[in-house]
Amino acid sequence: MKKLFTLLITMILVMGSYTAIQGNAEAEISTQTGDIVELLCVKYGIDKTENHIKNLCFDNEINPLMTLDENIDHSLTISDKEKDLLAQLVHAEAKGEPYVGKVAVATVVLNRVEHEEFPDTIEEVIYQENAFEPVRNDSINKPADKDAYKAVTEALLDQGNEEEALFFYNPETATSDWIFTREVIKIIGNHAFAI
Repeated sequence: MKKLFTLLITMILVMGSYTAIQGNAEAEISTQTGDIVELLCVKYGIDKTENHIKNLCFDNEINPLMTLDENIDHSLTISDKEKDLLAQLVHAEAKGEPYVGKVAVATVVLNRVEHEEFPDTIEEVIYQENAFEPVRNDSINKPADKDAYKAVTEALLDQGNEEEALFFYNPETATSDWIFTREVIKIIGNHAFAI
């Protein structure tokens, strides 16, 4: 993630310098920017198959006049193993909750993966010490249902479009005073979602 951030900052600086070029330079910018981006991807070890950046590393169709947000694909690409694990967590944490609550639980995990204060993989986020009750009580190992998988898929597609909740808890059963210090941004079913 840090490599991706460094790459994006460097790209902003490189692309910003091209915006002052006049006349016939637009076609030149596209080719030069594509070449520079390819070199930056190689330098920073960004895998050209990663889905974090739309066609930037080896596609010369990057538009340096677009905003950075328009050039970035906000959705994460995860493996089948990660999807299974996330669906199992959603099933264990949000069983009996409304479907939208299941999506929100999956989104919290994805938000943590992208957040600098949390680990960089789904597995590391889920198994972080004391992060999720189903890990402690072993219910994470139960098979997920179809709704849990559907919720994970929807959360992946909506990544970057939702409020950035990093925590969720049941106010009726939570025992940590710390969690009540977090700003609640929405309540779905029995869960409060907070930042």
